[in-house]
Parts: sequence; C-alpha cells; structure tokens
Amino acid sequence: MTYKFAIANEKGGVAKTTSVVSLAGAFVERGLRVLVVDLDPQANLTLSLGVKPKDVEQSVAQVLLNSLDPMEVIRPTEIENLWLLPSNAEMGLAERFLPVRQNYDAILRSALNGNLPYDYVLFDCPPALGAITLNAITAADMLLIPTQAEYFSAHALKSMMGTIRRVREQGNPNLNYRVFITMYDRRNRSHRTLMEQLQTTFGNEGLMETMIEIDTKLRESPIVGIPIMYYVSRTRSAEQYRALAQELIDDVETIKERAVPQSA
Repeated sequence: MTYKFAIANEKGGVAKTTSVVSLAGAFVERGLRVLVVDLDPQANLTLSLGVKPKDVEQSVAQVLLNSLDPMEVIRPTEIENLWLLPSNAEMGLAERFLPVRQNYDAILRSALNGNLPYDYVLFDCPPALGAITLNAITAADMLLIPTQAEYFSAHALKSMMGTIRRVREQGNPNLNYRVFITMYDRRNRSHRTLMEQLQTTFGNEGLMETMIEIDTKLRESPIVGIPIMYYVSRTRSAEQYRALAQELIDDVETIKERAVPQSA
C-alpha cells in the first residue's frame, strides 16, 4: 500500500521543498519507488528536479480543477524510480477556485486513491494553510512539519497543530504527524534552547531524532536539478537526510504493524 506524506508549514523558508527532494532521493537510494507532488504555485520542487515550470503544459492544477487522471501528468525524473507530478502558474487558480467546490478538501485524496505504483508519495505544500495545503493533509497518512529552531518558525507550529485537529475531525482521523528541525546550527545558543523546548513539547513520539544542519552544498543541489545525495553523496546534509528517511521508514512500519488487527 502506498504511504503518503504531506510536508507543510505555514511559515516559509523552513526547507520544505529541499526536504521533499532530499527525502525522496534517500528513499529511492533504498530501492523504493517514489512520487513527489508539487502543490506550490511557485513550482520550486518542479524546478529543483530540472523541469522548467513554464514548459509544463499539464500540471497538478488540472488534476485538482478538471479531474484529469494524475497518471497522465506524472513524468519520470533523471533519477530512476523517482517521478514528479509537476506544478506551474495555474496552481494559483486552484487555491482560488477549490473552496467553491463541494468536499473540495478531499479532491486530491480521491485523485490519488487508486492502486498507485509507488511505495511513497510526498506532497510539497505552499507556505500557507489554504485550500491546497488542506487537500494535501487530508490525503496524507502522515504530516511532516519542518521547522527551524527559531522563534517565529516554532510559533507557527501552533497553527499546524490546530490544522491537524481539524483534519482529524473532518475526514482523516488516522492522520499521524512528525516534526523535524532544519537549518540547525549547533553553535547557536538560541537554536539549542529552542531545540530543547521542542523536545519537551513534542517528545520522542512527535519530534524526529535526526536534525538537518546548515550545509552550503544543500543549497547548490537544486541548481543541478537532483537530490543532495546524488550531487554530493557524502556531505553532512546527505547523511542526515538518509538518517531521517530511515527514521520515517521505521515509523511507517511501526504504524502499519499497530494497525493490523490482532488475531484472537
């Protein structure tokens, strides 16, 4: 069964897109088949995988607005076993017109509810808690929330927790969530303090053990259009995203085991 992750935070600049690309690369390294879905009108995920948004004729916007079969839009990337459902400027129309539709928050879930040929799907969400992000979280099995160890980023987590409660109440009761820290600087005292506060607030069940530290190589990988581990395999951030991916794989297996009914 395909497991779906939504990567979201209403705060911008917390490495959502970078994390989607990097986790996808780490999953593929482990032999998994992965689909990434670009739900941001800025289309940075599409661009990060070497596709120019202006050249995208059919995007995820047609899936959301015109009920186009997503399999007609999905395209392979340069990385084997990694596929992209791209975005373009039309995604701005989706944010505007989706709320007028009945059960609009479940459109993406319905579109990707079939027998998909992927192990994991990762939704890259825009930096807002609007109609598109709500669609992604409703479609997801787990919400991943990247956050910097800084005040404004951590403060935005309150809104995310409210959204989780709302989605659980309105149609996705089994939604799981995990928080992970990005752009961490061990030398920064305020980073260390906020990291400790996040550990206290979310505990081991909610906060991922792996933290993604600042790495200049990580900023370069989108320029070449491939995940960091395919750009510079042994850089610090590549190893950390591999560790984060393994944590998630273990988490998913545990969740699936708990969901299996015990025999009498």
